[in-house]
Amino acid sequence: MSIFDILGPVMVGPSSSHTAGAVRIGYITRKLLGEPPVSAEIYMHGSFAATGKGHGTDKAIVAGLLGMKPDDERIPSSLAIAKAESLCVSFGVIELANRHPNTALIRAVGQGGRRIEVIASSVGGGKVKIVKIDQQDANISGEYPTLIIHNLDQPGHVAEVTSALFNRAINIATMQLYRDVRGGYAVMVLETDEPVPPDVIAMLAGIKGILKITYLNIEE
Repeated sequence: MSIFDILGPVMVGPSSSHTAGAVRIGYITRKLLGEPPVSAEIYMHGSFAATGKGHGTDKAIVAGLLGMKPDDERIPSSLAIAKAESLCVSFGVIELANRHPNTALIRAVGQGGRRIEVIASSVGGGKVKIVKIDQQDANISGEYPTLIIHNLDQPGHVAEVTSALFNRAINIATMQLYRDVRGGYAVMVLETDEPVPPDVIAMLAGIKGILKITYLNIEE
């Protein structure tokens, strides 16, 4: 446990879960998108929907999408800033089964045409959990450099990826494996202790059967 678990994050208030955590959800979505967004549909679930407006959750998520962090003093003005920067946002309410009450679904489109759908929860103290990316299960905190690798469910892919990281002295902190059906579509989620260099990501992307790689490092 760190001092931030006791005192909470450095942030613009009023709430660590509804404001600081919401900023992080927007910020991580922007990082996963890989480019500045030009439009975003934001849907609130549970407590986010019920009390989020009073806590500024809508402004907080938009601030994160704009690249702001939880201590940015511009967060209360994020909607006006989004309009000035031609980021078109819309808001709605959604019911998501078996989700944390502080959850949002975001569909974002980037300036280069990239698209992403993220479902994420603010779990308290400014911390978040990304639970779905493009309708695929995930369990990502955003606190570590993270590789999300979409691949065909074939023998050898896990070994190739882990060997490549080992050869560059990159330690795997956590690893999760998902697939729809045997031999179908699979996803690897790897959190690492060290950043993953671009040349390693490019090498992994060239492996036959790997379909897509998304890299998240909120410190970059």
